[in-house]
Amino acid sequence: MKKFGNLWDERLAPLFSHEKYTSIRNFLKTEYLERTIYPDMHDIFNCFTLTDYNDVKAVILGQDPYHGYGQAHGLCFSVKEGIKLPPSLKNIYSELSSDLGITPPKNGNLTKWAKNGVLLLNTVLTVREGQANSHKDCGWQWFTDEVIKILNEREKPIVFILWGGNARSKKKFIDTTKHFVIESAHPSPLSS
Repeated sequence: MKKFGNLWDERLAPLFSHEKYTSIRNFLKTEYLERTIYPDMHDIFNCFTLTDYNDVKAVILGQDPYHGYGQAHGLCFSVKEGIKLPPSLKNIYSELSSDLGITPPKNGNLTKWAKNGVLLLNTVLTVREGQANSHKDCGWQWFTDEVIKILNEREKPIVFILWGGNARSKKKFIDTTKHFVIESAHPSPLSS
């Protein structure tokens, strides 16, 4: 079982011991051996490591990791420093600038957001190189459904930002009388 060193260890333990997660792990073992998969297997769960359960103020929910070399590192829409900004992140930065007057950062690493309470979660946590949404049927949808349900249990309100159809499908697991939901198209240039 993956250890995060925070409250997610307790909250996600039932998922990691579930047969559906065992199926995901078996699928990923083969995928990582035979193909190029993103993010690196050690980075898959970075969003939980960087944003403790009790610290979550907002959840940004995307589709799946970036599928280009060096981009994905376990935080949706984020890329490591030194990696060219993907079009989706450029659009996010552009909206932050035009709507709120926030000067866009010089790089695409959103680790600072994660450490400040923004859970940067995708609906699917891995992807084949060059093949967007290629792992959508391996079981991650079940896993992230359960994560949203766990977050929904919180008494303290959370803002859920659901970008794109895959993310918006999770709205049914959120009590909108307790939490706030913002929905929109995916920030990809193909849809925004």
